[in-house]
Amino acid sequence: MATVANLVSVEEYLHSVYEPDAEYVDGEIEERPMGEYDHSAWQAALVSFFMQWRVEWGIRARPELRVRVAERRYRVPDVVLLSREAPIEQIVEYPPLAVFEILSPEDRMTRMLVKLEDYAQMGIGAIWVIEPKSRRTFRYTSGHLAEASLFVLPGSGRQVAMSEFFALLD
Repeated sequence: MATVANLVSVEEYLHSVYEPDAEYVDGEIEERPMGEYDHSAWQAALVSFFMQWRVEWGIRARPELRVRVAERRYRVPDVVLLSREAPIEQIVEYPPLAVFEILSPEDRMTRMLVKLEDYAQMGIGAIWVIEPKSRRTFRYTSGHLAEASLFVLPGSGRQVAMSEFFALLD
């Protein structure tokens, strides 16, 4: 017997509280895996690093901020980089400069690839996936996920080796 999804309106999603925050995809609520220590440490390292460059690089770094990637799709990246020139939005609709997804043990690649493609379709310039246990970092471009080690801030040429974040992990 097939199960039927309990569809939710956008308005209901936006006015509900989920712990941790959930994503909304075409009427369905998608729970996000709970982060563990390594996941949280990576979030803190990324936000900490980018916050020190916020003025010089013209960016804002935020953890777990809702992003409206399409009319009926809301994603919650682990870390999002926003241009300081973009409007401040409670729910981001202007394409971020970059997003980072940090894998949890419960994450599934097929679901992650759909999410990454949502980011690409929105026009996000740098889409990253981090595997915390192995400290491997991947960039998503043109529908493919490939190991990469140099983060380049879109539109600026500013760059940082992903290994620099390792020193901020504790």
